[in-house]
Amino acid sequence: MISGGGTGDRTDQESRSEGAEPGVGSCCWTDKDAEHTAREGTMSAKKSEGFTKEERAAMRERAKELKAEARANKKKAEGESDLLAKIAEMQGQDRAMAERLHQIVKTSAPALWPKTWYGMPAYANKDGKVVCFFQSAEKFDARYATLGFNDAANLDDGAMWPTSFALKELGAAEEAEIGALVKRAAS
Repeated sequence: MISGGGTGDRTDQESRSEGAEPGVGSCCWTDKDAEHTAREGTMSAKKSEGFTKEERAAMRERAKELKAEARANKKKAEGESDLLAKIAEMQGQDRAMAERLHQIVKTSAPALWPKTWYGMPAYANKDGKVVCFFQSAEKFDARYATLGFNDAANLDDGAMWPTSFALKELGAAEEAEIGALVKRAAS
């Protein structure tokens, strides 16, 4: 409500706001307002005086690492579960070889992560690149299964080296050779 005319006339709002700083109708900040805002800024910066800026940064980095490790472990467990499900879908000799290869790879190169790759059991390095894989004979109606190695495998030997091996069955000699190849490929 507006009171009568004259230079001292004020609205009801102005009279209720009297003493508030800065007022609704004011156009400028006072030095007192600037000091109050500056004090609030320094108070919030001093919330955690127990640790230095570097220590807080290190703790944030470690928290990120722990979250990444947890995600990676979950992913590794999911990968192995998917791989074992694919092996369970296989029939006869392919299944037996895939199960045995899984054990050989886990023993020879524990750093490799089990996963599926194009629907085949595979093993990847820490960067997620597939190092080796097993292709069942049944999948492509072939006369033999294949143990293959990708370019992430460290099998280089001169100007030419094999990157896949035909498998009809696994005996002790083949298992030993595969173990050595996988270990070398993962190194």
